[in-house]
Amino acid sequence: MTRDVPGAPLDLGYLGFERGAHLLLQRELNALAVGERVTVTGGDPALGVHLRAWARAKGHGFAVVPDRAATWEIARGAAELQRWAGAERAGGPGVDGIVARPPAHWGLAARGALVEAGGPSTRFDIDDRDVVWADLAPRLYAHAAAAQWDPATAIDWAAPSDVPDDVEQAVVQVMTYLVENEQAALVVPAGLLARVHPHFREVQQLLAVQAADEARHMEVFTRRALMHGGEMGTSSAGGRSSLATLLAEPDFSLASFLLSVLGEGSFLSLLSFLERHAPDPVTAQITRMARVDEARHVAFGVAHLEHQSTLDKTLPGKLRTAIERRHDALQDTAGLNADVFDSLVILAAGAWTPEAIERGHAAVQELHHAMDDGRRQRLSRLGFPPDEAAELSALHTRNFM
Repeated sequence: MTRDVPGAPLDLGYLGFERGAHLLLQRELNALAVGERVTVTGGDPALGVHLRAWARAKGHGFAVVPDRAATWEIARGAAELQRWAGAERAGGPGVDGIVARPPAHWGLAARGALVEAGGPSTRFDIDDRDVVWADLAPRLYAHAAAAQWDPATAIDWAAPSDVPDDVEQAVVQVMTYLVENEQAALVVPAGLLARVHPHFREVQQLLAVQAADEARHMEVFTRRALMHGGEMGTSSAGGRSSLATLLAEPDFSLASFLLSVLGEGSFLSLLSFLERHAPDPVTAQITRMARVDEARHVAFGVAHLEHQSTLDKTLPGKLRTAIERRHDALQDTAGLNADVFDSLVILAAGAWTPEAIERGHAAVQELHHAMDDGRRQRLSRLGFPPDEAAELSALHTRNFM
């Protein structure tokens, strides 16, 4: 409905308040100053009753126009304006509108929204831009959202897979180990996600997609493990102890560092190794696609900590302490599950001859070197000199993650 003549009577026809008449009336009142009136007419039998109740609830004046049937006057009141008198904008909708410390009373309000005063204060303990932000987050989220894939259709589960039984057992064991680690890699960002102030929505979105990535990895690794009807492999106490230390780290930056920069960074090398030595197309495909996802997780962790390092000159000391604390907590554990190590050797060997096993063993040792080299490079990006980066990389858990 278009109101071409300001101040002209508002004819609601036979539209009642229970069917949306209030929207037309509210639109008319929005154009008036406090105290100005609009004349309302209409043929709905209950319109007068509903008008009176609505006006009272909204703080507007109401009067029946004498000597005119089905005609009333509504005077705009000040109550509705007063309701928003103490309102404030929750920053701006774009990244330029992010504020350093969003207040608790903004709560779940959308960034940039007009926030009515008097709402509840919802506590999100990760509420500091300097703690949580990375300029790369919006671009990484856009990439992650566009790169999501469906395990049911993206993987050619019907591809030929003539894998010898003993090699298949090795695949199953490695897949079991991957599922175990991906479960931890899901729980950590999911826990952090619930603590991040919604004002930093790009970080929330990225953590949510990261958790979704890990859920998808758990699905495809489990499906590959059970593809030929066998049972899952073994889970070592040392491996679970290593992962438990990741869950126990409450600090956002340190948790991101231990999981994404060191753990998932090492897993990039492992997934490349598995793709290269995969005995069947499905194993190669799922490890390749998982590696692409994990690379995003690592990129965010590094970008976040690079941002942090420009603001907190004590960060390197905190990172060192986190590595040493985790190393000390795990020094009495067995480290990598021996079944996993042996399975990696078998996959790399490709045959059951002394020469092949020796070659497979050497390939796994080279995998350790590749992991170490990757960790050193990422630690160097965070400001550690080469000798210290090498020392800290050597302290990383023997369970890889």
